[in-house]
Amino acid sequence: MEPIQDYVEYGLKILFVGFNPSIRSSETGHHFANPNNRFWTILSQSGITPRKFEPNEDYKLLELGFGLTNIVSRPTKAADEITTEEYEEGKVLLKQKISIYRPKVVCFVGKGVYLEYGKKKRSPWGIQQEQVVHGVHDFVAPSSSGLVRMKLDEIVKIYRELQIFIKD
Repeated sequence: MEPIQDYVEYGLKILFVGFNPSIRSSETGHHFANPNNRFWTILSQSGITPRKFEPNEDYKLLELGFGLTNIVSRPTKAADEITTEEYEEGKVLLKQKISIYRPKVVCFVGKGVYLEYGKKKRSPWGIQQEQVVHGVHDFVAPSSSGLVRMKLDEIVKIYRELQIFIKD
């Protein structure tokens, strides 16, 4: 399985960071491509994107000032297959990307992603008090996986808090 392309550039409003690509994402070459993943629905319903994008349009998020990457690049069936070593390496690489590109906010798509990245035991949803990379806000959002048991409306409400970062 092949990793998928990052969509990261200077001047981003939001950089979305997932755990790692799914097998489906690796097969298609697009982020959040599993049909059970609700990422694209969440972005649309929360008002972050003007419409529901399809996974094969993931590159178009750059036009809106949004980027996509993962803490680990190796595709797996589930996040629990990611090794400690992969998280350690991914954390270093992710911090480098964030330090170089300096988006306004990094939205961790899944609390576990942030806990691994920030070496935290817990965190609340939403904006974090401490910043891992000085000057770049950290935002913790629920995973968009269909396996998450939170109601979609509750997840969308948390993502709506990102609106403050997309208004110019």
